Amino acid sequence: MDADGDGCDTRDEVLLQEARRKPSIGSSCALSGGRWVSYYDGTWTADPSTFDIDHLVPLAEAWDSGAGRWSDDTRRRFANDLGDRRSLVAVSASSNRSKSDRDPAEWLPPRNQCRYVRDYAAVKTRWRLAVDAQEKQALLGRAAGCRNVVVVVDTAAVQRGAQDRGGGETGEDNSGGGNKEDNAGTDPRFAYCYLAQDRGYGPYQQGRDPEYAWYTDTDQDGIVCE
Repeated sequence: MDADGDGCDTRDEVLLQEARRKPSIGSSCALSGGRWVSYYDGTWTADPSTFDIDHLVPLAEAWDSGAGRWSDDTRRRFANDLGDRRSLVAVSASSNRSKSDRDPAEWLPPRNQCRYVRDYAAVKTRWRLAVDAQEKQALLGRAAGCRNVVVVVDTAAVQRGAQDRGGGETGEDNSGGGNKEDNAGTDPRFAYCYLAQDRGYGPYQQGRDPEYAWYTDTDQDGIVCE
């Protein structure tokens, strides 16, 4: 998308942000005369058509980690996130296609792995996306050999899809009789849970909060976020 209406879409904006040598901007935002480097593998180019714009957290991975419950607007903002330069990166087509939709447990770039895991964790934090056990182990394992730095993240506004605000119509697996929250209706006990979900937190399902596994429904009343 062309968020600011200047004729340059998200791809062009990322290329302009990351150019090591500033390009000239022609008709329809055609870029020429610039120079770019792919931090994944060190490849240089003066032809931006040879580079891809990679979602550092792949779209399929984001979907599985929480974006499947987002509103369409939130998904669109994630896919075109120019608010954090770690979210979208210009990289060689070969490295991007090698990565595909794999997370750090399955793929790391041949170069700058410390930067990659740091940026990956930052993007997941920015968008409140979950991290599974294998992914977390891979991130921590690689980060253990990296220099300790402070990572600053501005969190993005995350809105839930209208179908996912308390009705159990999310398409998630609620086998085993469902869970109390999905079937809670307008039960006032869950008011704070609904509010938290509307603000982008949660979900609070099946006895624990999967984003923060140590938050559990210890009294088994169906409310994790109390």
